[in-house]
Amino acid sequence: MNQEELINHAKNAMKLSYSPYSNYPVGAAILTKDGNIFYGANIENCAYPSGICAERCAIFHTYMHGYKKEDIVSLTLVADSNDLPYPCGACRQVLSELFPLEGEIIIANLKGKVLKTNIKELLPYTFEPANLEK
Repeated sequence: MNQEELINHAKNAMKLSYSPYSNYPVGAAILTKDGNIFYGANIENCAYPSGICAERCAIFHTYMHGYKKEDIVSLTLVADSNDLPYPCGACRQVLSELFPLEGEIIIANLKGKVLKTNIKELLPYTFEPANLEK
């Protein structure tokens, strides 16, 4: 699947956002090795910490369908913003454990700005299960 198709999937996911407080809808699409696409969108709540970002929504959705890190090819994020919708710190931490460290992450806005990266670049010093060992 090409970049444009992946961005279109993330745009479709963005339409599912519930973001009445921030007015900042974000869509995410995860592509698996077998060609499936899993959507995520930010879902807000008036008790702010109770919401979820699009990236975590998409990765959890993927895992809930039986997929794991080794099954994932890419993650695409889209928002209608001037800059790119970079993942927040919490999403970077979750992705560092559940998403391939060098898996492709495409970050785009509706103005045509696009960045290709990976979680290793976005979070170079990960906190991982090995850090819990004494």
